[in-house]
Amino acid sequence: MTAKPELMTFHGAWTITRRIAAAAGPDARFDGLAVFSDHAGGLRLTETGEMQLDGQGRFAATRRYDWRAGAKGWIDVFFDDGRYFHGFDPASAAPQAHHDCPPDIYDVRYDFTALQGIAPQWTAQWRVTGPRKDYVMTSTYIRA
Repeated sequence: MTAKPELMTFHGAWTITRRIAAAAGPDARFDGLAVFSDHAGGLRLTETGEMQLDGQGRFAATRRYDWRAGAKGWIDVFFDDGRYFHGFDPASAAPQAHHDCPPDIYDVRYDFTALQGIAPQWTAQWRVTGPRKDYVMTSTYIRA
């Protein structure tokens, strides 16, 4: 049986490849580095890299989130300004979460089945819908 991840399992550097498949108009790709570093009793996730929209130029992109240990072994994720984003149970067979940001809806499913072993990796797949948003964003993190 595979050990279920805890918050500190993510500490350190990961290469990240992200694909954004839009229902209407251009798909995108992000390649970069995701670093989970100690921050305020939890971990600060900083993603830096390069984004490219199909048929358009490349540009630098960065985003940050704070991951903290939550109740009952959950991991709570916050925007870098302190607002709550979502929480998930990493011990679940298929961890998922939901975030309402009216008028948009964000649903994520994590896959940690390959997190243990010689080449640790995990994925996060977001389905985002709303009046002006309709895309699936799949991010693969591989231990650097």
